[in-house]
Amino acid sequence: MQTLTERDYKKILICLTLYLTSLFAANTLGMKLMPFIFGTNLSVGVFCFPIVFIMTDMIGEIYGKKMAKNFVLAGVISIVLFLFYSLISTSMPWAEKGLWVKDSYNQVFGLSARISIASLTAFFIAEYQDVIAFFFFRKKIGEKKFWLRSNLSNIWSQFLDTVIFMFVAFLGIYPFATIIAIIIPWWLYKVLMGFLYTPLSYLGIYLLKGKNANQSN
Repeated sequence: MQTLTERDYKKILICLTLYLTSLFAANTLGMKLMPFIFGTNLSVGVFCFPIVFIMTDMIGEIYGKKMAKNFVLAGVISIVLFLFYSLISTSMPWAEKGLWVKDSYNQVFGLSARISIASLTAFFIAEYQDVIAFFFFRKKIGEKKFWLRSNLSNIWSQFLDTVIFMFVAFLGIYPFATIIAIIIPWWLYKVLMGFLYTPLSYLGIYLLKGKNANQSN
């Protein structure tokens, strides 16, 4: 078992902060859609959500599988607490002076139970599968080529995340063909952003490893 120094704990804390911040940014800011190519729409969450999966790969690479799973557990607990707090907050009565923001507030934070369950289920399964896939490819490929192992696991985990969320949230609401038509571009967008963020993961590994950063390539 790796012995962690005080410096390691500080680095892990910073990574956990980035991980949770990116997770909550994706779940809140991600409700905004922007126009994209070929007449499609893209959630702005695509800019921060890939960081969530990349961060567990980085942590797993340096500190091992158990630490990566701890990050996922922290994410799951945080989402559950956030949903619980949102439920309490939206169910409380409004003061007259705050009514001007009532509709917008309830629309943003008053998520339906089905959407909440879909989000939590997709994140839980996809993130744990990302960790499992990353270490599977590490065993098959070796400790080199982090970029390949990370992106291969990202392709699989992002597919799971997108498929599970869309079907749990919208099956029976939208036709099957419509759900598939939504899944494919969103999955490809997230995978593409994962590839584009790969240089950042190498920077993160360099900072985590310090003088030993050139061991991974």
